[in-house]
Amino acid sequence: MRDFRDAKTMAKSLRQRLTERGLTISHSEALELVAEQFGFENWNILAAKLAADVDRPTPVAPQFAPPIPIFRIFDVAKAREFYCDYLGMTVDWEHRFGEDFPLYLQVSRENLVLHLSEHSGDASPGARIFVWVTDVVVIHKQITARAYRFLKPGLKDAAWGRELHLTDPFSNRITLCQKAEGTTDGL
Repeated sequence: MRDFRDAKTMAKSLRQRLTERGLTISHSEALELVAEQFGFENWNILAAKLAADVDRPTPVAPQFAPPIPIFRIFDVAKAREFYCDYLGMTVDWEHRFGEDFPLYLQVSRENLVLHLSEHSGDASPGARIFVWVTDVVVIHKQITARAYRFLKPGLKDAAWGRELHLTDPFSNRITLCQKAEGTTDGL
């Protein structure tokens, strides 16, 4: 559906079609007819509306990016050992407001992005996230091949897929799940 921003193109098309049918109108008459079709009194009022809209961006529906969970941590060395050494994530960036302040950092592995925070108000320990993955068996083999004495997770089957449950040193839980055949949720 065209709108008033297409008015000049519509007037030109109207004039051409009428000429093909043996009815000749001027360009200004075609503009006036189009203005009337859009409910404006005359072309000058529609032209003013067009000029005003040139400066105003076309509204775009709000977009949401995937959420980034924030996990509370209490020991940076233990967090690095679990998230980087064991899970194979990389540190993307770190932030401290000053020397001897709590650390806030981002770790990621492919599409999984997490924020880890030593700040007491950012998150509660014991949070849980659920993450769809494409091959939980490969991920299980990768992480269990690494030396980490505090967690030896196994795979568990559920109606919706095969799961791998991980708990970090601060009681935050991550469930990685590969969807079962025939289910509609997930990747």
